[in-house]
Amino acid sequence: MPEAEVKNIKVWGIESVRCMRVHWMARELNLEYEVIPIRSRSGETLTDSFTEINPKQKIPVFQHGSLVLTESAAIIGYMSETFVLPKEFFRGNDAEGRAKISEWCYFVMTELDAHSLYLIRRHDSLKDVYGAAPVAVASAEEYFKKQISAASTRMKDGSSYLVGDQFSIADILLTSCLDWAISYDIDVPDLVHKYREQVLIRPGYQDAVKTNYPNGTPKSVLRST
Repeated sequence: MPEAEVKNIKVWGIESVRCMRVHWMARELNLEYEVIPIRSRSGETLTDSFTEINPKQKIPVFQHGSLVLTESAAIIGYMSETFVLPKEFFRGNDAEGRAKISEWCYFVMTELDAHSLYLIRRHDSLKDVYGAAPVAVASAEEYFKKQISAASTRMKDGSSYLVGDQFSIADILLTSCLDWAISYDIDVPDLVHKYREQVLIRPGYQDAVKTNYPNGTPKSVLRST
């Protein structure tokens, strides 16, 4: 890929699980890019200059040339399609392979992220802002455990990643949610813990942690079980 095509890359956002996904993908691709280290709920996403970039006033934001993307799953999907992938990185060689990756991605983003973990964040961690809702939080925790247990039956014991032995964007999304869940003390099946431990040792993950948490990694992020 011509060098010009991998220049002018910027990522807004640090210190969130969703930003971590973008930094992780960038490290897997060994991209050089500019980090604009703004944080959620710091007032930095509410400025006129940032609102012009992303009217939703949320991070992460990814810019490549004139293209601006604002959803973490869409961002890493674009990156996997646009930049040269490492040999072991799986994009999907045909419709079936791509569908397998997409299935996992949609599952993670709907059932685990939006439906469960973000609800817990809003009504527990951020209850002073959105209001406490202990019944909804408890229900979301149970739903997460039910869904991740169901997903674990499709994980092959002994395989390193979700789609056989090749890493994909689905692994980035799932592992980020597992980190998030474990920081909330949500129990996950042993097979899921084993899967996560295999992924955490990737150099791309370790490098992304340093980028996403420049002031020190929260203990909960790298906690094992």
